Amino acid sequence: SANLRPLEEAAVNRLKTWLPKLSHPVRIGEHDQTAFGLGLMLDYARTAGNEEFAKLVSDSAKKFFLADKNCPLAYEPSGEDFLSPSLGEADVMRRVLPENEFAKWLKEFMPQIPAARDGGSHNADWLPVAFSPDPSDPKLAHLDGLNLSRAWMLEGILSALPSDDPRRAALQATADAHRRAGLAAVTGEHYEGGHWLGSFAVYLTTKRGIERTKAGNERRPQGAAVSNCRPFNEWLLPAADLANKRQFGNSRSLEKNIMACS
Repeated sequence: SANLRPLEEAAVNRLKTWLPKLSHPVRIGEHDQTAFGLGLMLDYARTAGNEEFAKLVSDSAKKFFLADKNCPLAYEPSGEDFLSPSLGEADVMRRVLPENEFAKWLKEFMPQIPAARDGGSHNADWLPVAFSPDPSDPKLAHLDGLNLSRAWMLEGILSALPSDDPRRAALQATADAHRRAGLAAVTGEHYEGGHWLGSFAVYLTTKRGIERTKAGNERRPQGAAVSNCRPFNEWLLPAADLANKRQFGNSRSLEKNIMACS
């Protein structure tokens, strides 16, 4: 929109000034995680055709993360995370490295991912789903969002690996487990999570952070009718089902409604 162009340009100009001054990445699981921010910046730059900004962001990601090895995945999550520092790093690096280089980098950076030589492993135990001990607490509710962001990061990593990579089965199983848990927590029962978890659910199910050609995510033509789109509050679990939300029974229904409106 032309009305937003001045804000867009101001944000880009400030980031172009700030990124070269950032000496170390911020490796946390909340708002100012550097890896997550770089991924969003790079997606924007490529969509907008801003090659200069895209190069700056790509070079910054390589400067911060290319030499990293053996990520401390066992230390995750922290009690208030809604982003994974380790997966966030891998999710931005898959945007800046060619497929074979990324596959090699990932093996050294995240050796915890099980490899199925027979192609039959579906092990998700290497990265257990997180559970919020109190979804009504504004910080502890972050763990529900962590499942959603882990799911989209795992799917992003999958999208950048060769089709015969032996880690694909474990990554897919883990992404699916986190997707189910994350979507089941989007209930609207508590404001503390209800005012933002929906945005994470939309980002996950629409695959907006994954290249369309890799995600197979065909977009509806602009202006096309949406016959099955319902208000977001109608996607949520009925009150009678809230006690059972951890059984993940609502996740598929929620996902279908999001996709109908995307």
